[in-house]
Amino acid sequence: MKLGEESIQRKSEISLHYKPLHPELYVLQESFLAAEFLEAVHFCQSPHASLDGLLNFLDSIPGKRIYRLPVFVPQFCKDFVEELENFERSSLAKGRPNTMNNYGVLLNELGLDDAFITPLREKYLWPLASVLYPDWGGSCLDSHKAFVVQYSLDKDLDLSCHYDNSEVTLNVSLGKEFTDGNLYFSEMREIPANERRYTEVEHLIGQGILHRGQQIHGALPITSGERWNLIIWMRASLVRNKLCPMCDKEPRLIQTVGQGDGFTVTDKEVRAETVDVCAVL
Repeated sequence: MKLGEESIQRKSEISLHYKPLHPELYVLQESFLAAEFLEAVHFCQSPHASLDGLLNFLDSIPGKRIYRLPVFVPQFCKDFVEELENFERSSLAKGRPNTMNNYGVLLNELGLDDAFITPLREKYLWPLASVLYPDWGGSCLDSHKAFVVQYSLDKDLDLSCHYDNSEVTLNVSLGKEFTDGNLYFSEMREIPANERRYTEVEHLIGQGILHRGQQIHGALPITSGERWNLIIWMRASLVRNKLCPMCDKEPRLIQTVGQGDGFTVTDKEVRAETVDVCAVL
């Protein structure tokens, strides 16, 4: 109940007292984005966009609807990791990404939402998701939760099987140097555990993996080095308003502040003082 309020308080303190190492990173520029990524996005925006055509721009994992492509240029990845490390060295309070990752940063608290993550989702990721996942709200993504997670030998090594609170997820490896730590994917979460078949996907620096949020996945242990991942949970209110993806029930909404979980309400529901967090979560 208090997560949103606490997050807003931390964001306020960070904006007042944190001095960015690379302030230019806080506004998205096309120069940050890989040429292959831009080509794929431009194809999706063209009149002849199609799934078959888009697959020429992506690495596709057979039968899994998992796709990989370069997202950021190497210099951006290097500078962004330096920024994250600089923030971690500060004494400011930090909200952690979720209940499974103990190390990482919530990017809205760092001030990266409005001018970086939101335009990245709206201008670049939305066209890709519209073609890849039209049946999972890819064409109506209207909110997100963005964070980075950190893996190293003295911190989190891996991430066990789970599914995301999203309709579509982007997971980008930012660096630094590391060995092993592949991601693994199986079927959607409704498939019984004894019937799941897993596929490993190598996570390459600068490259992003797109997948459906409800697809079971995890990360194998790294065996040396350190890795930072940027993760964007993209949400479609038209989908989740009908069925909460975490509790499989019609959402029962409670009042909160901040980003919430991507649910929206009608005027009638607003008058009834229901808002955008499922009470079961």
